[in-house]
Amino acid sequence: MSRQTAAVWDPAQYGVFGDERARPFTELAARLGGAAPARVADLGCGSGELTATLAARWPDAVIDAFDSSPEMIAAARAHEIPGRLAFRVADVAAWEPERPLDLVISNAVLHWIPEHPELLPRWVGALAPGGRLAFQVPGNFGAPSHVLLREMGRSERWRGRLAHLQHDAPVLDPAGYVDLLARLGCAVDAWETTYAQILHGEDPVLEWVKGSALRPVLTALPPAEAEEFLAEYAERLRRAYPAAPYGTVFPFRRIFVIATTP
Repeated sequence: MSRQTAAVWDPAQYGVFGDERARPFTELAARLGGAAPARVADLGCGSGELTATLAARWPDAVIDAFDSSPEMIAAARAHEIPGRLAFRVADVAAWEPERPLDLVISNAVLHWIPEHPELLPRWVGALAPGGRLAFQVPGNFGAPSHVLLREMGRSERWRGRLAHLQHDAPVLDPAGYVDLLARLGCAVDAWETTYAQILHGEDPVLEWVKGSALRPVLTALPPAEAEEFLAEYAERLRRAYPAAPYGTVFPFRRIFVIATTP
């Protein structure tokens, strides 16, 4: 998670829907197949649980994991394995490896870095021959959850504090990433998936967004104004995502990319 968000991250809130948030990472890692990398960097590792699954999957790998959030890294250090898995606070947008890597993986991070299309060539350049860059990002910026958030952030009431945090399309589509990375000489596998998630509880979509897209908003507003914002946003979300007897359906589109160097 990049410092560009200027957000204070809450590992507990992010983990409320931990199983659902983990699914895209698990599917991205599964697509990497059976090859076992020796040196791995996880850029934007969050609270470390998912990085730990890589250490279990590749017991001979040395994995360095980075996140710009001190709160996330403090939680992640519970998963450290001396000599094999280490977590450090760092801005992934400025990261450079000490030596070529076999795998650079990044989960739900690049949408926080608007200039990431210019960053990806440097990440590809950090790979050893035959190395792989694997990442996934949300593709749901046209969904009501995000459209409503942008509309409120740009409204007369909130734009003075929040308009600068709103981004219409911070990611490319799969074809856009193919074009960018294939021009660098990579073999590219890119795809997208929409999960029709069923969330439970009171205002579940609000609780979901509190752990991700709402973090910069909640950081930017004092407590009383944050509560005002949340009350209005929750009401709009209830209309956009009506509850059913079995729960609330929340479509969740993700974009996946694996690029392999020659």
